Amino acid sequence: MARIIRNEELTEVQALDHNTREWVYNALDVCVTYEIRDHLKPQLDNTTSGTYDLSKSLQGPVLDMSMRGLLVDEANRQETLAKYRGQIKQLEEQLTAIVVEGIGWQVPPPKVKPDGKVSVWWRSPAQLKKLFYEVLGLKPIKKRSKATGRFEPVIDREALEKLSAYFEAGPLCAHLLSLRDLDKKRGFLETSIDSDGRMRCNFNIAGTNTGRLSSALSDFGTGGNLQNVDRDLRYTFVADPGYVFVNLDGEQADARNVGAICYNLFGKDTYLNACESGDLHTTVCAMAWHDLAWPEREAFPDAKAWAKAMRKIADAIAYRQDSFRQLAKKLGHGTNYYGQPGTMAKHTKVSKPIIAEFQDRYFEAFPEIKMYHEWVRDELREFSYITTPFGRRRSFFGRHYEDSTLREAIAYSPQSMTADEIDTGLLQLWRERKQWDMQLLVQVHDSGLMQVPVEAVNEFVPWALQKMRVKLELNGGREFSVPIEAKLGYNWGDFDPETGKNPDGLRKWLGNWDRPREHLYTPRKSFKLRELLSA
Repeated sequence: MARIIRNEELTEVQALDHNTREWVYNALDVCVTYEIRDHLKPQLDNTTSGTYDLSKSLQGPVLDMSMRGLLVDEANRQETLAKYRGQIKQLEEQLTAIVVEGIGWQVPPPKVKPDGKVSVWWRSPAQLKKLFYEVLGLKPIKKRSKATGRFEPVIDREALEKLSAYFEAGPLCAHLLSLRDLDKKRGFLETSIDSDGRMRCNFNIAGTNTGRLSSALSDFGTGGNLQNVDRDLRYTFVADPGYVFVNLDGEQADARNVGAICYNLFGKDTYLNACESGDLHTTVCAMAWHDLAWPEREAFPDAKAWAKAMRKIADAIAYRQDSFRQLAKKLGHGTNYYGQPGTMAKHTKVSKPIIAEFQDRYFEAFPEIKMYHEWVRDELREFSYITTPFGRRRSFFGRHYEDSTLREAIAYSPQSMTADEIDTGLLQLWRERKQWDMQLLVQVHDSGLMQVPVEAVNEFVPWALQKMRVKLELNGGREFSVPIEAKLGYNWGDFDPETGKNPDGLRKWLGNWDRPREHLYTPRKSFKLRELLSA
């Protein structure tokens, strides 16, 4: 029997009986959202409506990815897990010996939590703060707490890297950093998978401000963030029998988008041309360090020979172990996003004077980059929002004159464009998936992973490379798109051509795929949704 409940008159849900309460909860979730939509939709304009339409269209492919998941090679998973557990145990014993015998501090014993998990002292921020800041008496590394607003001692990765400069703390920090890295990998490998041997996650279309998808636990409480899997662990995910993985990746998408934005705003194409030159980092070297002995094009019979000679100059050592090209790669991206010498020095291990000199040369070669920074500053001051060339608009509520707000706003447009390019390309593939039996698996910010029957892959890849390219007409009619690179393999890890390690891993598409699968995987029983629902 139907029952009408007026939500505007509903004051106490808990007073209802259990069944009615559950119905009301779910009905409110749907009906109130519908009411909100009717108030928000009129606020859309010709610019922002495209973002709304894309988000709605993505529900199909996103649901497909969330339901299908990735097949896990259980033998590889357990073997790798055993390896990491052994390494953690060895490092833990070494660290404990250093602390107990070298420092004379008795480490607290392990504790069993109510959920059955074991807590050890080196995972405890409180115990580590006590060790470094009380027992060793080192000057505390402080950060502003989001909860209290005050500067308080921390013991995160950045703090450990700073503390490692102390002679007595160096071995401790090295062990702790290694333990944390290994423990993170161990934790991921111990993630729950479903009864059919697949790991799933729940993709969120509206999970970020840039338009990138986010991911977390599946709707069944299993799996996790498949977009942030450590590259060392990806080989544990394998293609289904009879299929091959195809990974489509935007080539230097963020950098090219910076170039497109600068061309659109100022009509200057120096940086965009460098991005489209075929070797961005060597081109940046030639323009930033123009006083080096760069060869003239006329001296070589063809472009390939000239490019090789240019690369040889760029690969010369410039600072410590870094070549000019490595510096361009390290520092160019950060400079595009308003990175300052002091901050960049911490992350790149390059000295501040070298970074400052590079940035002077960089801005001289590409003045439009600095013009873009100033343009963003003006937009924030006047409007407090930024709109990308694809029409995705974001408001910034931080103080427009603070560097943190400015850096976030500068990075927003190129990163958001990359997200929209990848999502639009994957949507185009998904809509025509049936002709290829293509199965979409994971979107990872600037790339998409899918699997295709082995017999169809040589026809599918050239078609997909064209379909994934999202074209944008810039001012003056110049056509722009980010080129796509394809890699193929039978597992998600990378093939190492130097050592031959992981022969089933992803390798660059060279126009034809005829490699057989070396590691055969026997799948579990076929997946039934009702098994998960009843679990």
